[in-house]
Amino acid sequence: MSNSLNLKQAKNLNIAFTKIFLSYSIALVILCLSPANGQLSSTFYDKTCPKAMSTIKAAVKQAVAMEKRMGASLLRLHFHDCFVNGCDGSILLDDTPNFTGEKTAVPNNNSVRGFDAVDTIKSQVEAACTGIVSCADILAIAARDSVVELGGPTWTVQLGRRDSRTASRSAANRNIPPPTSSLAALISSYGNQGLSTKDMIALSGAHTIGQARCTNFRAHIYNETNINSAFATSLKANCPSTGGDNNLSPLDVQSATVFDNQYYINLKSQKGLLHSDQQLFNGGSADSQVTTFSTNQNAFFGDFTAAMVKMGSIKPLTGSKGEVRKNCRKPN
Repeated sequence: MSNSLNLKQAKNLNIAFTKIFLSYSIALVILCLSPANGQLSSTFYDKTCPKAMSTIKAAVKQAVAMEKRMGASLLRLHFHDCFVNGCDGSILLDDTPNFTGEKTAVPNNNSVRGFDAVDTIKSQVEAACTGIVSCADILAIAARDSVVELGGPTWTVQLGRRDSRTASRSAANRNIPPPTSSLAALISSYGNQGLSTKDMIALSGAHTIGQARCTNFRAHIYNETNINSAFATSLKANCPSTGGDNNLSPLDVQSATVFDNQYYINLKSQKGLLHSDQQLFNGGSADSQVTTFSTNQNAFFGDFTAAMVKMGSIKPLTGSKGEVRKNCRKPN
């Protein structure tokens, strides 16, 4: 009788432990899959702010309609944000007497723009649902919508990022590759962010839209030989050897406001505006991929969208980390 009771107790105890273990395991799986623990999700705002995507899309459409260049500017903001301590909206923070942000870093100062457009988008999203959608996510969505608005491909944006309360001017200077970069430096810079050489070449195709300042391509057109001479001459009138630092030229002179594969066609003709652009087709390891993208726009679009999703997933703040800023320019 005693042995029978002990066996029954042991069996019940075993069942109880099994249930506890299974419950713990299921909870652990759910925890690991939860967006609150580093996992981004395309449906993050479906219930909390169902109008978020349509609101941002309409605002981007209006901003690009007012100024075609704004599409490139919004796309660039997302890139410059993600390369500095992850995609956390840090680039949007204004300097204060006690705080120096990223806007005055060398790659951003008098160059990165579109902050007013982001403010407008944020205010419209806040009107739709207060305190729900982060500035970092707005940048990611606006980048996608800008590309689409200019004729480029779409992709599913992963969401759930939160905003940082700090920024790093030194990291911006260190991590964002300058227009003087060599191919090796570009590969290294992107590699440090977990992005492959193919990702780098595809993401560089964002230069099929937008403009650059004379100071960023002067040395390339006056001092270098890996540039079409007629193309270099055509640029000198608007970019003198001295002065005119802020004069603008399109990165893709053929179709500056259309998102296509013309950038790579230009590189094959030695018509890359920046030194770093032409480095992608200069007898090096990137030549083959540039050739593929120059002849196959669908291949470029596919690799670009995949790289954008990958870049958008660099070290996001999720769960209880960071915050959702009410004003993208300052912490709450």
